[in-house]
Amino acid sequence: MRAFMALFTLVMVSFIVFSLMELVPGDCAERYLAFKTSQGDAITIADIDAERVRLGLDKPYMVRWGKWIVNAFQGEFGDSCILRLSISRLLGQKFWLSLGICLTSLLLAYMIAIPIGIISATSKNPVLNNSLRFVSYLGLAMPNFLLALMIMLFSTMVFGDTLTGLFSKEFRDVAWSLARVKDFLSHAWLPIFILGWSATAFAIQTVRALMSDEIGKLYVVAASARGLSGRRLLWRYPARHALAPIINSLGFDLNRIFNELPIVALILTLTEAGSLLIDALAKSNDQQMAGAIIFMLTASIVAINFVTDITLSLADPRIRRSLFG
Repeated sequence: MRAFMALFTLVMVSFIVFSLMELVPGDCAERYLAFKTSQGDAITIADIDAERVRLGLDKPYMVRWGKWIVNAFQGEFGDSCILRLSISRLLGQKFWLSLGICLTSLLLAYMIAIPIGIISATSKNPVLNNSLRFVSYLGLAMPNFLLALMIMLFSTMVFGDTLTGLFSKEFRDVAWSLARVKDFLSHAWLPIFILGWSATAFAIQTVRALMSDEIGKLYVVAASARGLSGRRLLWRYPARHALAPIINSLGFDLNRIFNELPIVALILTLTEAGSLLIDALAKSNDQQMAGAIIFMLTASIVAINFVTDITLSLADPRIRRSLFG
């Protein structure tokens, strides 16, 4: 049932994305030929009609959507409306690099936020609590793009390096190797840190609130009366129940981080899916490229939600009964 719902969600999202692509004034043939006209080429109405036929734009709406979704599930999204190159080739490794950066940022945020959130909820030390609360509020208040600008300014003034890009010049267009991986890691830590900044602050607040709510419940008091205490009590009872919603929100958090990626990519001049998305939406009006990126992101989020639901159902009988009961 859960697998069917995930598949149905993807189909519905594909319909919405395709519909939004269709609602943009002018079809792909008109936008491409308008681009050619801006380059000095003479284009006629007959050329536009011929291009529509070649692209299959003369077919009914539902037929075109059906073909698009079938190809999308196979990883094929046709050609870029402006560049006239395969979208799958243009995205290539860029989408997976973007997804890897976002997932690593999310993992880093959880690794920091879960223990700190638990400490903040259980500690009686006012200085520690206020310090952790200040750090989390600062993370929520300071936008990621401002943090990126501050780090770039500091690095430029102190080290003479802007820390932009994902690769050094000599590694941008070469095959993957150990040296290229090392070069990538030496650059990728900055967007990972910046994207994880607000995600960590948000997760600390969430973990703290959930733990504070669970600690006062009767089952925790009863476990304490039976002699359980310290870390054993925390991890066996309140933490186990408090962290389930955190795990279940992985897809939501990933979407939130990816939404912040295009602005960070613009500031750090990253050449990945985030920068391609903002270029397609704001500059070239390449709706085919934008639709492909949005669909792939949605597919990733649906897949993560599906895996987390199954994982939680195996770990928690209550969730298992709600999913399969």
